[in-house]
Amino acid sequence: MKESAGVALVRVDNRLVHGQVLEAWLPALGAHGILVADDEAAGNVLARSAMALAIPPKVSFQVVRVDAAAELLKPGGKGPQAARTLLLLRDVRDAVALHEQGVPMPKLNLGNIHFRAGRKQVAPSVFLGGDELAALERLASEGTEVEVRAVPGEPALPLAEIKQRFRV
Repeated sequence: MKESAGVALVRVDNRLVHGQVLEAWLPALGAHGILVADDEAAGNVLARSAMALAIPPKVSFQVVRVDAAAELLKPGGKGPQAARTLLLLRDVRDAVALHEQGVPMPKLNLGNIHFRAGRKQVAPSVFLGGDELAALERLASEGTEVEVRAVPGEPALPLAEIKQRFRV
């Protein structure tokens, strides 16, 4: 499956923009842009402003609704503002929505998914529910490599290991 134009990595991280993303992922990916696809943040001026304050100079930054991100990123779309962009999503559901709307997703990184009722811990900062695991398996069956990795320097935890940990 080909990479979406301009997307260096798709990352699910419920914190969206934060230090790990800015200090570790942007340099490791050689990315010059961040695109947050999140309906809640797109509709909240305060959230968008707070995130924008953390963005380094010369890094392009957009916050859009998930549907708008799909329009930008699917084949034939305008693409993100920067040639190499980190796409940040709040949860697995948004990754599935983008994929279902035709956005190529060769790799999906799970960085931080907080605990809530019905979720099991599969990594120090990643908790998944059965529905989310099933959605990740569907993405993988359609060509997406799914991994858990908080920072670029640590080894990736592949989906097979995630599934094993979930079932324990």
